Amino acid sequence: MIKLSENYAVAPQVFPDDVTRIAAEGFVVIICNRPDGEEPGQPTAAEVAAACENAGLAFHHIPISGVPVAQELIQEQHRLIETSTGPVLAYCRSGQRSQFIWEVSA
Repeated sequence: MIKLSENYAVAPQVFPDDVTRIAAEGFVVIICNRPDGEEPGQPTAAEVAAACENAGLAFHHIPISGVPVAQELIQEQHRLIETSTGPVLAYCRSGQRSQFIWEVSA
């Protein structure tokens, strides 16, 4: 996990079993920037969303694949970060896409 600001961090793939720990670390929102089915064995966004619901976290799926990234996706992620009531964790396969979105929206 890489903390990019007081309210935003990025991470590689989050699994449903990780969500309780993430909530305990103080995050209130998880954003998945990974499309479903990108690689075998990857949990679906719906599986992570269900774990978030059970842990009391908000979950958003903003899948990014390739560049250029659609401006509306960048704006939506920025809006979610800016309006969050606490720290946001975004993830993708390696964390790079989630970091890229942060960099271009800041």
